[in-house]
Parts: sequence; structure tokens; C-alpha cells
Amino acid sequence: MEYQFVVDLENFLRDKFEKYPAEPALAVEACPAGMTGDFALNCFRIGRFCGNPMQAAAAVAEFLKGHPDVEGVEVVKAFVNVTVKAGALHRDSVAAVERLLEAAKLPEAQRKRILIEFSAPNTNKPQHLGHVRNNTLGMSLASLLKRVGHDVIEINLVNDRGIHICKSMIAYQRFGNGCTPESTGMKGDHLVGKFYVEYNKALSEEIKVLKAARPELADKDSEELFLETELGRATQKMLQDWEAGDPAVRELWKMMNGWVFAGFAQTYERMGIHFDHTYLESETYLLGKDIVAAGLEKGVFAKREDGAVFCDLGKLGKKVVLRSDGTSVYITQDIGTTLKKFEDYHPESMVWVVGDEQNLHFQMLFEIMKRLGYPWADQLYHLSYGMVNLPTGKMKSREGTVVDADDLFDEMAKLATDACKERGGEELDPAELAERGEIIGLGALKFMLLKFNPKTTIMFDPAASLKFEGDTGPYIQYAAARINSIERKAAERGIDFSPAKVDWALLAHPAEKALAVTAGFYPAVLKLAAERRDCSGLAEYLLNLAKAFNRFYRECPVLAAETPELVAGRLAMADAVRTIIVDGLATLTIKVPQAM
Repeated sequence: MEYQFVVDLENFLRDKFEKYPAEPALAVEACPAGMTGDFALNCFRIGRFCGNPMQAAAAVAEFLKGHPDVEGVEVVKAFVNVTVKAGALHRDSVAAVERLLEAAKLPEAQRKRILIEFSAPNTNKPQHLGHVRNNTLGMSLASLLKRVGHDVIEINLVNDRGIHICKSMIAYQRFGNGCTPESTGMKGDHLVGKFYVEYNKALSEEIKVLKAARPELADKDSEELFLETELGRATQKMLQDWEAGDPAVRELWKMMNGWVFAGFAQTYERMGIHFDHTYLESETYLLGKDIVAAGLEKGVFAKREDGAVFCDLGKLGKKVVLRSDGTSVYITQDIGTTLKKFEDYHPESMVWVVGDEQNLHFQMLFEIMKRLGYPWADQLYHLSYGMVNLPTGKMKSREGTVVDADDLFDEMAKLATDACKERGGEELDPAELAERGEIIGLGALKFMLLKFNPKTTIMFDPAASLKFEGDTGPYIQYAAARINSIERKAAERGIDFSPAKVDWALLAHPAEKALAVTAGFYPAVLKLAAERRDCSGLAEYLLNLAKAFNRFYRECPVLAAETPELVAGRLAMADAVRTIIVDGLATLTIKVPQAM
């Protein structure tokens, strides 16, 4: 979506200056507060095409003073502040909201096939608050990329094997007494996670006894003493039996993993996540060895004296890709899995959503893939994100002190439901009230996790995220719900506010024009957020749009406007804003209730 005066201006500059590019080059911004105008045209960017920025500003002002859509022009150094006539401003923004939404789509030539991997839980415990941030970032980025026109494949890689999985299995064998999710009434992933916590308690007790009996071990940590314990040796033996295909161990593993996957499915469904494919580490953990062998022959890797294979990555350091006994390390599997994902889906770009503690790992992985000669290796991207901390400190799965995802969802929904009751929702049907609480609660949680740049470390505060005022998801949802309420009342009065019948020139109040200006930037915001792979820009925009609407609502009565024509115009504007808010929140995977 483009303003006609900007299109005409670009054409004028193209004709006037030989060096002016064929593609749009002018930076159009909202006019800063305290200055006169609707838009500020930044001429610094085009100065090199027009002699210098001051000459560019003079040429821009000269043209715009005679443009039929322009009401006023003010030059401030290399900036040109432009006041646009109300009718033209609305014509090119809120009066054509469907075209505005469509303008967020990238041209066909710029659309890509992008594979994004996120979530990646372990099958020894339920998902927690850290997973919720990962899931929210992954699903929202996938949604954003789809919104602007990319073809997106959503992938999960579940860690379903290894020593940590065997810990839960051993604990179940010893303490489970044959219980099941059905017999305990527990969700499957919660039940398995319970045994993971019990395992670590039992191991801690055994290590405590061991240190008391052998004072020379007092300074050793738990990992160093793992195989000194009976429980540790039994767990290691179980892993060896699993790798050897022992039928009894494999049967127990399948049963407990099945419980966890059923639990995960409920968590994902509640969040609105649907993967195109789920890879299992039990099926991929041997991948990569053949690639390393080929890379060793080509000189990409080298052998140490002890037989370990490594890659000298310069400033990144030296990375072992095969141990001296020939077994894989984690990056070996990643090399193989990366190639498998490419061969399965042929994406033009791949994204991993993984916490920032793995920054170096991904830098090394990407560099190794480039050295192996894969032509697509320069299109690998790590979406790194910070942790979510609690007022009580860091989360620890093995101690059972994590914020469980399902419990968190329940808490957020309850807090939201209580807030709705306080706002007069006691008379609602219980099912409707519960649905409203779920939408508002999960929306508040997702928005809180998305409104910050992913690299930011967050302190989580459920109550603050649910406030109906301030920089929250419910604040934006409430703006849309308020518009719904206005439209219901308009329908009861039989008011027709079809955009084609509205006299948009009547909407000349500063708050009306400011709202239209903010709405008009929606396509650019979506495209920039997708380009940066960062949903926080869209979240900030939606907050600003809701604030602009609330200012409009305070200063410009809608149903009580002075004339029927003005009522219809303001209703049409509110309807367009609601459409943008709903579309923007949906892009962030957040729903909007009909009322709040």
C-alpha cells in the first residue's frame, strides 16, 4: 500500500535526477510529536542521488507544494514535513483496508521456502516456561513469515533417547509399581517427569552416602561420581542395552515415550502449534558420521594423535566431531540432521530457534557446513533468545522447580477469567467465560514473550502481563473488543457504515489523521519484522495502534458524533483498525475475544 503523493514524488525525482534509482528510495516516517505534519520525509537517504540532502529536500518540497493531495509542506534541514488532506490520507490507508492487508505480501520474486525448527523438548519431562518461550518465538516467526508470503515448513526435533531418558525409565522401574497415566490421573509427560525428579533425588542421596563413606570424594561433583554409584551404573547399563536393541528396554522406552508424546500433543494443541514434521533423535543420532568421513578425506577435518577427529575453526576454536573411540558428539548429529532436512524439504533458508547458551555451537555448525561445500550453508540462521527468569531464581528441571507449561496456562487462564468476572462477566455462561479467559490468558502470555527482542532475558510476571492497561496483550485485545461493542450497538440502530459510502474528507480531526497514519504503516511493519526475524517490532506497532485508537475514541465520539455522516465515517475507521489489530494479533498467533 502506498500513498499517491509518495508514488508521484518518486516518479518526479526519477525524472529530475539521472542517478535516482528505479526502486523506491525515499524514507517516509510519521511526523515527530511537536512538529506540524502527518509525515516526515527523510531526504538524507536520497541525497546522494540528488546532489546532497539539502538539494533533495528542496526538490521534494518544490514538487509537493503543487500536489493535489498535499495541504502543507515544511522543510526542516534535510527533512520535509508533509500535511496530507484528510480524504487522500484515508483513501490510501483505512478506506481500503483489504488492499492495505494485501500490501504486506512480498513480491513473488522475494518469497522463499524457509524451514524453521523449534520446540525440541526431551521426553523425560513435561515442557516448562523456557519451552513456552521457544514455542512462542518459533510458531510466531513461522506465522509472520507465512503472512508476508514465504512458504514455511515447521519442524520439531525431539530428543527421545540418551542417558537422561534412561534416568526416568530406571526410576519408573524402581518406584513406579506399574502405574500409568490412567491409573494416576496424571498427564503422561507429567508422570514421566515425576520419575525424573525422583531419580535425581535418589541419586543425590546415594552420592551423599558415598561421600560420607569416602572423604577423598568430597570435592567431586555429581557428574564425576555418576558411575561410582549403583544407580548411575544401572542407568549406563540401560543405555547400552537400549543401543543394543534389548527388547524389554525398548518396550519400556516405547511405552513411556508414548505417554510423553500424548502429553506434548495436548500442550501443543493448547498453544495452537502444528508441526509439518517431527524428527526423532532416536532415528537421527547416528547421522553425520559418513559426512565426517568424507570431510576428513577432503581435508575439512583432521585427526588428533588420540584418533579424535576435529575441525580447526580459527577464531571459533577447534571442534571435535568424532571422539577417539569413533562415537559421535552432538554436532556430528547436527551436521547429519541439517543435511537430511535439506534433502527432505529443499528449503532456501533454515532457522533454528534455540537459547543463547548455544550461540557458539551454531556458529561452529554453520561454519562447518560452509567448509563442507554445501552451497546453501550461508542461508542458515540461529534465532538466539535469552532465558525467562523467575523472581525466585533460575528453573531447574531435575529439582522439580520449573514452571510447568500446562500449570502456567491454567494459571494465566484463571487470572484472566477472574479479571473478566471483575469487569461484569459473572453473568456469562461458564463455558463462554472459560473460553474468554483462555483466549485472554494465553494471549497475554504470548504477547509478554514476544514484545521484547528475542535476545532479551525476561523476568516473568503473570499478573503484570494480564493488565488491561499498559503495554500488554489484553490492552490490544480490549481495543478490538471495544470496537466489536461499538459495532454491535451500531447494528442495533441500523447504521450503515460501508467504506464506499463514507465521506472520508470529514475525518480531519488530528486524532483521526494520526490513527490513519499509524494504520498505514502496517504493511511496512510486517515486512520489516519478517526481514529481521523478530516479532517484537510487530508487537510494538500493535501497541501503538491500540494507543492511537484509544486517543481517537476519547477525542472523537463515534456513535455520538455530530452528524450521521461523521458517525458512519468514524465507524468505518474503527472497523478498519479492528481488522488490522485482529490480523496483526493472528500473525502473532494470538486470538481476540468478541468481548472482554
